Amino acid sequence: MNSVGLIGFGRFGKVLANILRKGFAIRAYDPAPQNSFPGVEHDPLDRVLEERTIFVAVPIRSFETVIRDIAPMLSPGTTLIDVCSVKIHPVEVMTRCLRENTGIIATHPLFGPDSFASAHRLTMMMNPSRDVHGQFEFWRSFFAGQGIKVIEMDPDTHDRLAASTQGVTHLLGRTLRAYGIRQTDIGTEGFRDLLDLVNQTCNDTLELYTDLQSFNPYTQEMIVNLRTALDEITDTLEQEMTAHEILEA
Repeated sequence: MNSVGLIGFGRFGKVLANILRKGFAIRAYDPAPQNSFPGVEHDPLDRVLEERTIFVAVPIRSFETVIRDIAPMLSPGTTLIDVCSVKIHPVEVMTRCLRENTGIIATHPLFGPDSFASAHRLTMMMNPSRDVHGQFEFWRSFFAGQGIKVIEMDPDTHDRLAASTQGVTHLLGRTLRAYGIRQTDIGTEGFRDLLDLVNQTCNDTLELYTDLQSFNPYTQEMIVNLRTALDEITDTLEQEMTAHEILEA
């Protein structure tokens, strides 16, 4: 295998290409016009679908439509690898829509365009969801060889944990932005960390934020728990403030 296919060449598609081009020629397809990119040949979709291994890096909301469109065009022996930020949804879609002779490997690179260049240790979740062509071990070794820590995990466990990590992080970042958090002359280090959180999470598109929340079945539980915790902390503060007012009277 000396070349791979890549469907979707947005911000993360380019990050993925940066990794894959260290070992492969890349044939990429994206409906939007693309500038030249080292190691990447932009081809029509049918040409990209001739590859035996194809990475799918499209928005979560578009994932099912893309899979349905390409399913009849895939040759026997093909393996698809998704990079969605949620895992139950894409695995269910691929299992349902693709023929049984199409391999499925689910992944979630736990980094993005902003953290890729600066992170000292990258991490990637992988799952051999339907590895009918025995490609999982090869790709796990390839990504590990690029200095990426690979964590094997089933889709349900991933989404449950992601809701309380990535999900809550993005929710708090967006909430602080809506609150209107701004730099001040007396900002502490902790406050500056909050500003960094806002900048990191809100640099992603609103589409990505709503997708990673709405397509994760554990998001609602996370929101309920977060609201409960906020209510408990607020109630405690109000009780202390009321007690202080009584003492001052």
